[in-house]
Amino acid sequence: MIIEICANSFASAQAAQAAGAHRIELCTQLSVGGLTPSYGCIEKVLKELDIDVHVLIRPRAGDFIYTNQELDIMKRDIAYCVKIGCAGIVSGALNAQNALNLQATQELITASAGLEFTFHRAFDVVGDPIKTLASLQNLGVTRVLSSGQHVKAIDGIEVLKKLKSSTGNIQIMPGGGIDITNARVFKKAGFKMIHFSAISKVISAKSTTAVSFIEGTEGTSNQYVISEIIDTLRT
Repeated sequence: MIIEICANSFASAQAAQAAGAHRIELCTQLSVGGLTPSYGCIEKVLKELDIDVHVLIRPRAGDFIYTNQELDIMKRDIAYCVKIGCAGIVSGALNAQNALNLQATQELITASAGLEFTFHRAFDVVGDPIKTLASLQNLGVTRVLSSGQHVKAIDGIEVLKKLKSSTGNIQIMPGGGIDITNARVFKKAGFKMIHFSAISKVISAKSTTAVSFIEGTEGTSNQYVISEIIDTLRT
């Protein structure tokens, strides 16, 4: 089973590699669902680690309805990822009706210049997942990351099974709340890959100033937790 780790930092990417994960989705700001990491972070991971790197292209928090200016930024970020040698892109765009934005998504795929393209969890808010899946397959998307339109993938597993049974070449990758208590359920259901973060949150020191810039803690992927889940899936 392929293990993809949602890595929100170099330290998380390093932990994923050390634990034996197959690839990472590199991002930042998991507290808002993940945003595009800095160029410096991408470069450091690619130069110092050997794990396959797929980069999240999401310029801001909130919805997945992007202006032309935002799409231009996203395509520029993708161009950097292509140039530096990333293995894949994780992105996608919707329209005002929370349906797939075919034109914008096609532009993002074209900008990716043949890299693997994962349509991210924007998929989990579309109204017709089966129809959307067919459209994404026609666009040439490599895989869809989904929780089955629930907060946690384990609660959306029946939807995920339907998606898996209706696909051609496109891959379905469950993600969202997967941990050691439920990872084997997805393997038994026939899924070939899963996505999780295995984050161990850290407690930051309280601010001693009148103005605090600490909104929350991100934490780091835990090598031992990842290893434990991988070992569980081997049995």
